[in-house]
Amino acid sequence: MPYPSPPRIPSGPRRRTLLASAAGAALLAGCTAGADSGGTGPSATVRARARAAEDSRELLARYDAVLAAFPGLTGRLHPLRAEVAAHVAAFTQGTTPTATASGSASASPSASPSVPATEKDALASLAAAERSLADRRARELLDVPGEPARLLASVAAAGAAHAYLLTTGGTK
Repeated sequence: MPYPSPPRIPSGPRRRTLLASAAGAALLAGCTAGADSGGTGPSATVRARARAAEDSRELLARYDAVLAAFPGLTGRLHPLRAEVAAHVAAFTQGTTPTATASGSASASPSASPSVPATEKDALASLAAAERSLADRRARELLDVPGEPARLLASVAAAGAAHAYLLTTGGTK
């Protein structure tokens, strides 16, 4: 016995109408999500990239200070330090020097970070700095759109991996 055919006129909105409405809402939200209220200062994306570049520079200075204090850790820390340097380059690529310099960038080379007395404590300090920065970047990526958010997410994941490697000794 054949099933009866469904009614010709479906109740409620049609699928095409819902899809078109959702697409229109996404386009409108995308156009207004990145705009600043004032319009005269740097955008949230530019500020986030500048802050992320500065944070990576500070982390790079920490690596340099630990390597200067404990040259025996060079083999273990050099690959991680190289990635942090690449993060600085990624955050500053395509930006103007004034957008990434925040005054403290010129002060960071003269103010060398303190290094704990033992190698183990120095590694733990680097791991804590990596973990803290990764957590902060994971929170901040929610405030930036598209590609900058993907970059922050990628670098946050790399920082979390660095923290893990620093605590487990996986880079030997």
